[in-house]
Amino acid sequence: MMILIAGPYRGGTNDDPALMAENLAHLESAALPLFRAGHLPMIGEWVALPLIRLGGSAKPGDAVWNEIQYPVAHQLLEKCDAVLRLEGASAGADNDVKLAQERGLPVYFSLADVPGVPSA
Repeated sequence: MMILIAGPYRGGTNDDPALMAENLAHLESAALPLFRAGHLPMIGEWVALPLIRLGGSAKPGDAVWNEIQYPVAHQLLEKCDAVLRLEGASAGADNDVKLAQERGLPVYFSLADVPGVPSA
């Protein structure tokens, strides 16, 4: 399965780049276990951030950021087979879960719940 990893990226950071990088690292920490279990992990920021940079965004939340950040996740959800929702407050991740559920996709709230991923 291609699984979208959803969780906080910008939320709770006050747009501090170091905190955003920590959040991205947390999202990425789930990618290798998913891959080793035979899944294709996907994180929206892996696609959105290069596009945001190429689009000339000056800061999180500007027009270019908003044009790309959440629409990328919504387009990815059309291709993904499931969502892994990591802990932490995130309106964007909550919306990803809502959209996935509307589409009938499985939503996992723990890495150990994903088929094939061994429990810790």
